[in-house]
Amino acid sequence: MLLFLARRVPLSFVHRVTTSSPLSPPTPVLLNTAQIHFRAITCSIVRAAGQHTGTMPERRPFVRLPTDVYPVNYGLCLKPDLIDFTFEGKLEALVEVTQATTQIVMNCADIDIITASFAPQGGEEINATGFNYQNEDEKVTLSFPSALQKGSGTLKIDFVGELNDKMKGFYRSKYTTAAGEVRYAAVTQFEATDARRAFPCWDEPAIKATFDITLIVPKDRVALSNMNVSDRKPYPDDENLVEVKFGTTPIMSTYLVAFVIGEYDYVESQSSDGVTVRVYTPVGKAEQGMFALEVATKTLPFYKDYFSVPYPLPKIDLIAIADFAAGAMENWGLVTYRETALLIDPKNSCSSSRQWVALVVGHELAHQWFGNLVTMEWWTHLWLNEGFASWIEYLCVDHCFPEYDIWTQFVSADYTRALDLDALDSSHPIEVNVGHPSEVDEIFDAISYSKGASVIRMLHHYIGDEDFRKGMNAYLLKFQHKNASTEDLWDCLEQASGKPIAAVMGSWTKQMGFPIIVVDQEQHGDDCILKISQKKFCASGPHNGEDCPSWMVPISICTSQDPKCTKLKVLLDRPETTITLSGVTPDQWIKINPGTVGFYRIQYSSSMLASLLPGIRDLSLQPVDRLGLQNDLFSLSRAGMISTVEVLKLMEAFVNEPNYTVWSDLSCNLGVLSSLLSHTDFHEEIQEFIRDLFTPIGLELGWDSKPGEGHLDALLRGLVLGKLGKAGHKPTLEEARQRFKDHVEGKQVLPADLRSPVYLTVLKHGDSATLDTMLKLHKQADMQEEKNRIERVLGAISAPDLIQKVLTFALSEEVRPQDTVSVIGGVAGSSKQGRRAAWKFVKDNWEELYNRYQGGFLISRLIKLTVDGFAIDKMAVEVKSFFESHPAPAAERTVQQCCENILLNAAWLKRDADDIQQYLLQRKAPPV
Repeated sequence: MLLFLARRVPLSFVHRVTTSSPLSPPTPVLLNTAQIHFRAITCSIVRAAGQHTGTMPERRPFVRLPTDVYPVNYGLCLKPDLIDFTFEGKLEALVEVTQATTQIVMNCADIDIITASFAPQGGEEINATGFNYQNEDEKVTLSFPSALQKGSGTLKIDFVGELNDKMKGFYRSKYTTAAGEVRYAAVTQFEATDARRAFPCWDEPAIKATFDITLIVPKDRVALSNMNVSDRKPYPDDENLVEVKFGTTPIMSTYLVAFVIGEYDYVESQSSDGVTVRVYTPVGKAEQGMFALEVATKTLPFYKDYFSVPYPLPKIDLIAIADFAAGAMENWGLVTYRETALLIDPKNSCSSSRQWVALVVGHELAHQWFGNLVTMEWWTHLWLNEGFASWIEYLCVDHCFPEYDIWTQFVSADYTRALDLDALDSSHPIEVNVGHPSEVDEIFDAISYSKGASVIRMLHHYIGDEDFRKGMNAYLLKFQHKNASTEDLWDCLEQASGKPIAAVMGSWTKQMGFPIIVVDQEQHGDDCILKISQKKFCASGPHNGEDCPSWMVPISICTSQDPKCTKLKVLLDRPETTITLSGVTPDQWIKINPGTVGFYRIQYSSSMLASLLPGIRDLSLQPVDRLGLQNDLFSLSRAGMISTVEVLKLMEAFVNEPNYTVWSDLSCNLGVLSSLLSHTDFHEEIQEFIRDLFTPIGLELGWDSKPGEGHLDALLRGLVLGKLGKAGHKPTLEEARQRFKDHVEGKQVLPADLRSPVYLTVLKHGDSATLDTMLKLHKQADMQEEKNRIERVLGAISAPDLIQKVLTFALSEEVRPQDTVSVIGGVAGSSKQGRRAAWKFVKDNWEELYNRYQGGFLISRLIKLTVDGFAIDKMAVEVKSFFESHPAPAAERTVQQCCENILLNAAWLKRDADDIQQYLLQRKAPPV
C-alpha cells in the first residue's frame, strides 16, 4: 500500500516540519534554561510511550487466532446492492481441523451471520448453535453441539453486511456519470485488517489459502477480482443481474483479496513477457490510462529480470477508484489507485503528477513479488514490505525515466523526511511489535516507508547490486507462496554476500533513531588522520544519557580529487575510531557519506566544514551532497547545536545552484523557517530573504519553457515561481495575476506546470473575488488532479472570513472525503491565522472528522498537518489534553510526535529568534 504521505516534495506551501541540520564547529553545547524547561515538558508529554525504546503505548492484551482450524480454500459468493448499500454473502470454505474442537474462532467485523454449519468430509452436516461476537477484538466464535473431529471439512456461512462509506472493507465509492447522475461503485480496501468487514475469515497475513470468488452484479457493470473471469452467465433469480466467476487464485493472504463492481473504460497492452495489462479509468477517460499502462508494461519485465522470478498471475489490472483513502493498494492482480495516482491527461497533467504516477505504479507492482508472493509473517515485519517497495520504486523509475534524476529526489523526499521523524523521542524502531488491529494502522508511517527504504538503500550500497540481487532471488524462491520475517531476508543476503548483514541491520531496525557522526581531521604530511565518533542524534540536541545506543555504521569517504569516487569504506562498529587517508594534501576537502547514502547526520569540525563550503558555490560537490550538507546543518540548528544564522549564511551560497532537488530541499527548509518565524514580528524579513535567494534563478528560468528543456526544468520553474509568488515578489505577483486572468477568460490556458504556482500566488495575495473564481474553477474541473491542485492551495488566502469559507468548503460535498485533509492542512500550513483557525475547526468538527476517518491513517495525517506548526509551549499542553478527552487510538503516536514538535519549535524560537532578526536586518543595512 502506498500512503498519501506527500512524499513528493511539492511547492513550499505543503508544510513539512523538519528535525533539522548542521553548521559550524562541534563545540560543547551548554543547555540554557529554555532547553532544560523544554526537556522537562517533553518528558511529561511523551510520557511512558517507551521514550527511547519506541514501544507502543500500553494496550490490552491481544491474542492471535487459534490454530486448531485453518482454511485451505475460500469459496466466496457476494451479491452487493448498489442502491441500498448492503450485500449478501455465502462462504463455503474448505478447512482443516488439526485437533478436535467444539468451536471455530474467526475474524468478523460489521457482519451479521445468518446461518453457519460444518460438514466433515464424507460426514453429516453439523449446524452451529451459537455465534458469539467479540466486537472489540473483531472476532466471532461459532459454537457447535458436538466436537468437530480432526480432518478436512466444509464450513458454510450465510451472512449480510453493509457497503460502508468509510473507505475500508467492502465499501461504496461515489461517482457522477457524464449525464450528471450520481452513482456508486462497490470496491474493496482490506489492508491491514479489513477483509473481515467483507466476509468472515482468518484475517492474518500468515493464514494463506486459495480463493474462488463469484460476484452477482448488475449486468451493465464491470466486475473485477484478483483473477481472470472464468464464467459469466445470467443470474436465474433476476434478469438484470449476472453471475461472474473468477479463476482460482494462488495461495495468498486475505488482505490482498479484492473486488470492484462499477462502470469503467480500459486500455490494454501486453508486457514483453506475455502478461495482459489493463488500466481501468472512469468512463470516457480511457486515454488518461495510457501513461500508467506504458509504465506498467515496462515495469513488469524489469522486476521479472531483477528478481529472476516471473510474475505469477496471467493478468494485472490497475484501476482508478474515486473515493480512496491511501495512494494505492497492491491487491494481487487487481491494483487499486486514487485517480490522481493513476490518471494522466496529456494536456492537463503536470510533470510532478507524471512522476508521482510512475513511482506509485513502480511501488505497487514491486509488491506483486515482495509482499504478495512472499508475505510478512505478521505486521511487525510490515516495514519489509513497504520499505522495500519504497526503495525499489525509485530503482524502477530510474530504469524507465533516467532523465528524472530520481535518486537525488529520493534523498529529499524520503531520506531527510525519515531522519526528521526518527530524531524525535516519540519515534519508534522500524520493527514494532503490534497486536490489536488498531495498532497496525499506526505503523503505516514515515518510519516503515521512508526510513525502511533508506536503510535498504544503505544496505544495497553496502552489499553491492550483484550480491543483493542474488540474495533477493534466493529469498523469493525459498519463501514463495509462504510467509517470512525480517531475519529470513537477512539470512539470504548474508549467504549471498558473506557480510554480517543481520548484525549490521539489527542495529538499524530493532532500535529507534540514528547516529550523528562527529568528524575532525589532522594533517600529517600527505596523510590525513580522521577522528570519527558516533552518538545518538536527538531533535532536542545530542543524546547525553548513560545508555547511549550505538549502530553498525557503513561509512564511505571521498575527497575533492574525485568527488564521485569513494576513496575508503569502513564499518564503524564502536563509539569512535581513527582512520588514516594517505595521499590527501591539505588543500583537498574531505566528504563523509558521498551520495548521502548512510542513514545518519554529520557534524564536521569548523575547519573541515569551511573547506567544503566552496564546493557548494563552485558546484564541485555532487548535487546530492550539496543537498545533504545543507539539510544536516539545518537539522543541527533546530537541535540547538549550531546557530540558525550559520545556516542562513550557508543558504546564501546556493545562489548559483542549478539542481531542482537541491532547490526543493532548500525551499522546504525555508518553508519550515518561515512557518516558525510567523510567530514573530519580523516574518516579512524572512520573506525578503527568500525573495533575494530565489530571484536570480527565477529570472534565469523565466515563465515559459524553452526548447530542449526537460522534466526537471519544469519542476524547478514551478517550484521557484511558487516560492517567489508566495513570498510577495512583485514582478512575479503581477505576471501571475495577468496569466491567471487570461486563463480564467479562456484567452490563454495556463500550462499544467504553472497552475499550482499561479493559483497559489493569486490566492495568497487575493480577495473574496479571487477565492470565488478559484472555487468556480474547482467546480468546473473535470479532472481530479486539477481539483486537488486547487484544494491544496485554497488555504493560502489571508482574510479571516475567507479562511473560514475554505474550511467550511473542506467538509462540503464538493470535496472528496479523502481530500478534505489536504484542504484543512493547506489552511494550517499557510499562515499563523490559518493554523489557529484550522485547529479550532478540527476541534469543533472533531466528531464528524473522526467518524469519517475512524481508525485509518488519514486521521493521523489530519492531526499532523493541523498542529505540527505551532511554536508555543502551552499549545503542546492544549493538544495533549484535547486528545486525552477525544481519544484517537490509531493516532496516539502522531499526537505525541506533534506535541514534541511544538515544544521543539518553541525552544528553537526562544533560542535563535533574536539572532535571526539581527542577521536579517543587518544584511540589508548599508555598509558603514
